[in-house]
Amino acid sequence: MAQVHEEEPAPRVLCDTAAVLDEAPDAAGVLWKLAESGRQLDANLVRLTPGRHIAAHTEPDLDVLVLVVSGAGILHAGTDGEERPLTSGALLWLPHGSTRGITAGDEGLAYMTVHRRRPGMRIGRAR
Repeated sequence: MAQVHEEEPAPRVLCDTAAVLDEAPDAAGVLWKLAESGRQLDANLVRLTPGRHIAAHTEPDLDVLVLVVSGAGILHAGTDGEERPLTSGALLWLPHGSTRGITAGDEGLAYMTVHRRRPGMRIGRAR
């Protein structure tokens, strides 16, 4: 009987964020996302055009890391919306339960988010 060997997971470069941003200079929204099978994380490269925003919201379940990769903007933190400047290279921790929003500055804002993968929806019996 032949032995089945599972392939060992290997570290690899997934994308060049600068190249993704350069390829579509006017695109907005999610420009790249982690889609590897068997992953434990989700990650997205997001671009907001000048003045656009992610409305203030509270994430009850997930901590999120945000890395600003280009541009500038404002983090609106807490229920009082305290404004904190964001510039390229800023690394933010958004703990679960925190209220946050982001507004892009005059030249737009691009950032990478990373968080634990949400479990997929499951269809089950009605109780």
